[in-house]
Amino acid sequence: MQTTTGLSDALGRYLDLTSRQMQLTASNMANVDTPGFKTKGFDFETEFARQLNESADSAPLEGSQVAAQDVDGLVARPDGNNVSMDREGLQLAKSQLQFKLGVQLLKHEFSSVMSAIHMDSK
Repeated sequence: MQTTTGLSDALGRYLDLTSRQMQLTASNMANVDTPGFKTKGFDFETEFARQLNESADSAPLEGSQVAAQDVDGLVARPDGNNVSMDREGLQLAKSQLQFKLGVQLLKHEFSSVMSAIHMDSK
């Protein structure tokens, strides 16, 4: 018996990716004073689309399997570090909003399922 829907699986992947983005942002912020540290990230939209195009039978990817890479176009300080706290703060706020949206959509999806289940008992 299947207990998930296509939408709930997609939302699970969305939340996993959002969580991974927050982890990378936190790591970037933690390394703001590490000489030579390069800001890491990934293109959220591209990675989410890639995961949605995978077969429906595959399990959601763990955060460590998302290909994080150095972020291009950032200004490096003399010590080689290119972490911008302004950029990371904005990235964290964006990720938090994405996560809240995903949770709300998932709640709505499961409330629809629960309504359908309880409809037979009335």
